[in-house]
Amino acid sequence: METNLIASMLAATIISGTPLILVAMGELVTEKAGVLNLGAEGMMSIGAVTAFAVAFSGGGAVLAVAAGMAAACAMSLVFGFLTLTMMANQVASGLALALFGVGLAAFIGKPFESTPLPMIAPLPIPLLADIPLIGPALFNQQFMVYLSWAVVAAVLYFLYRSRWGLVLRAVGESPSSAHAVGYRVIALRYAAVAFGGAMAGMGGAFMSVFYTPLWAEGMVAGRGWIALALVVFATWRPLRVVLGAYLFGGVMISQLFVQGSGLRLDVPPQLMSSLPYLATIAVLVLISRNAHTIRLHSPASLGQPFRPDA
Repeated sequence: METNLIASMLAATIISGTPLILVAMGELVTEKAGVLNLGAEGMMSIGAVTAFAVAFSGGGAVLAVAAGMAAACAMSLVFGFLTLTMMANQVASGLALALFGVGLAAFIGKPFESTPLPMIAPLPIPLLADIPLIGPALFNQQFMVYLSWAVVAAVLYFLYRSRWGLVLRAVGESPSSAHAVGYRVIALRYAAVAFGGAMAGMGGAFMSVFYTPLWAEGMVAGRGWIALALVVFATWRPLRVVLGAYLFGGVMISQLFVQGSGLRLDVPPQLMSSLPYLATIAVLVLISRNAHTIRLHSPASLGQPFRPDA
């Protein structure tokens, strides 16, 4: 019984951390290109409501995820036009995108509130799923969990093993130097912003179609902001993003298991629900105390506009 409980908690931790991995990976690539997009919460919300609407209309899970990615990507390109073409402030534009996306998703999703979808069955991997303890936790998951691992591997390969990944990182470090040797800095930043938006939409689609297959206003519940924080917590390194996402997911699942176990604790349930966010803040405070580490790994041109003709 204890082994089953541990396996269940591990599986739930992985599921809870999956949308954070997807969104944070997109934001990491965006920031590696020197663009700071704070609109992840809004893009996740739009992706979630769009994916749910498509799934509810009978489009299927794959089409729903694709629609959520497309909708969030379109929103990110609006942000890209404002900041990369019109040279608007990236922080202000990102915050506006977050607020607008959350509000628009709440408006669009009104007809779909409290209408559940059928649960998506897990996809066990033969033989591996039969390994005691870790088998059910790691290899008996929904296909989006496996896809999140593939995204991590692809981002790692792209950033550190491919020529265009090197170019992207060069754009984030010194856009003027990259422009001087002939690379189209603005086009590369647009591509990074679009990828970040698509990943935010995928994370939102996972929330509304796979994780909790229904639409409710505010269901993203700050995960977009947590994903932004994870990129800093991870000092812009992909594997640390995964670790941070599962840490957040583990804290969230632990407090849910404690609340559902019937244990009588002299702790308000509101405080228990806030523990994952408090843990994230605590980790960020500890990490940010080492300013040298942040400066060492932060893209040098992060948040700074670039004019090719300047």
